[in-house]
This record gives sequence, structure tokens and C-alpha cells, in this order.
Amino acid sequence: PVTDGSRELHSLCAQLEFLLQFDLKEKRTFFGQRKDYWDFLCQGLAQRRQEHEGVRFVTSLDKLKTPVGRGRAFLRYCLVHRQLAESLQLCLLDPESLREWYYARSPFLSPQHRAEILGSLYELDGVTFHLAL
Repeated sequence: PVTDGSRELHSLCAQLEFLLQFDLKEKRTFFGQRKDYWDFLCQGLAQRRQEHEGVRFVTSLDKLKTPVGRGRAFLRYCLVHRQLAESLQLCLLDPESLREWYYARSPFLSPQHRAEILGSLYELDGVTFHLAL
């Protein structure tokens, strides 16, 4: 199993975060806090009317104060529970929402790149992750 001490894990998480932040439009909350990929994921899952355990778990963690921290915790939760590809796929189903959150260079806006990314993420479902949540 992959554990917190794995160099590959840190590289994987950094690449996932880079991918989710790449060409992300700058959005702000009502109070001026910058939104991040965590907000995109929450909105995408909510649009699908999916009560996601990962979102519920992450929002219950009082120590997490920033969208980036919550996003990282969500990625780890999804890796442990083998839900990353499915969760992201739900968020990528609505092209209008994607254009609302991402500029044109985002690989999520390319059907071919989106399929390649999701295919790779579904392969991760075969990997066992033992991570501290």
C-alpha cells in the first residue's frame, strides 16, 4: 500500500493539485476570499445532487481553514476510498460549469485530454492508499 511516507504520493498529489489549478479562473467569495479547486469540486458534486461523504468529512475538520487545505484533504480522502476518478468525472460532466471555472487552456475543456486524465485516475482505483486523514 501507498503510505504518507511515499515520495510517489507527494508527487502524485502535487501533480493532481497542479492539474486542478491549471488555468483556473480567479473567483472570490462574497467576503473576498479566493476560491480554489475545492470550491469547483463542491459545486460540481452539488450540481449532480451527490451527497459526497468526502465533502462532508472535509467540512467537518475544524483545523482546515483554506480552500487549498480542504482540497488537499479531499484528494487524500478520495484516494483512500477509491473515489477520485468518479468524483472528478461527476464534476466534469457539465461543459458550461467547466467554462465558468476554467480558461480555454485547461485540459478539462478538451474531451480527449479529459478522457485521458480520467482513464489514468480510474487506474488509481487499483492502488491501495493507507493515508492519515
